[in-house]
Amino acid sequence: MTGAVNLRRADTRRNNERILAAAAASLADTGELSFNAIAKTAGVGVGTVYRHFPTQGALVLAVYRHEVQQILDAVPILLQEKSPPEAFRTWTTDHLARYMMTKRGLADALRAATNADDEDVPGKAYEAMVGAVRTLLEANVEAGTVRPGLDPETVARGLGGLLFLDPRGDWRRQTEALVDLLWRGMRPGD
Repeated sequence: MTGAVNLRRADTRRNNERILAAAAASLADTGELSFNAIAKTAGVGVGTVYRHFPTQGALVLAVYRHEVQQILDAVPILLQEKSPPEAFRTWTTDHLARYMMTKRGLADALRAATNADDEDVPGKAYEAMVGAVRTLLEANVEAGTVRPGLDPETVARGLGGLLFLDPRGDWRRQTEALVDLLWRGMRPGD
């Protein structure tokens, strides 16, 4: 019986991941959620979508939490694989910038979902992002590549400029220019 339960749990997790991916893509493309379209894209029945997420608000919040968690989870991996400066740049360009550009459609849906929810999901996500920036800064201070005493929230606010990137434009060059600007201000002795 345990094998059957584990297979069912694995299938449930896979379905959940596919639903979240389909919903994230739909929100990024159109800013809207259609449970029927999401079910079709995810390769599941619409009843499965409703079992996992009984309301659009629940689905929007789950997409948001999932995507924020992916960004946060990238930090320790990058710090293991790259030098602290490379980890900061890669996290900013390949994770944070991509997330911020593609979440414009999520913003309106998130506002509607959080208005019906007492939980401050965006506020908690912001605090978690500041924590990720803090971790990256601490690694760079230890490596001697940025000066000590930088306020992670100030750096996070500087990275807020990524919200204005155009995914159809030269966003990578613009992101690198923003990171270069911030980096010059964070270097030791500046």
